Amino acid sequence: MGDLVIIAAVAVGLIFGVRATIKHMKGQGGCCGGGKVPKTAKKTLAGKKIGEKIVTIRGMHCENCKNSVERQLNWIDGAAAKVNLRQNRAVVAMDRMVSDEELTAAVEKAGFGVERIEFKEA
Repeated sequence: MGDLVIIAAVAVGLIFGVRATIKHMKGQGGCCGGGKVPKTAKKTLAGKKIGEKIVTIRGMHCENCKNSVERQLNWIDGAAAKVNLRQNRAVVAMDRMVSDEELTAAVEKAGFGVERIEFKEA
């Protein structure tokens, strides 16, 4: 009888652990302050687009990570970012030249790293 109680307790613990892991991998768990993830407002440029910078980012795990990076990049004047979690990159449209240092600082402020930055003229 004692063995059945132990087996039942382990099974219940395993079920809760697997459910939490599945939620975490979908970006619905507590990763990086997760839970309910607020959507970031889409930012548009005030002036004419002069080009884009593609920022390859390391360390993002979930939607909350993506939204944190997007919010930080969108704080930069003259930049409108769209972050893709699966590709680990951000496409930053610019209406003024934004330095690589500004972009790197924003990504690092969100708690992530920059692998490289490429420029594409409009």
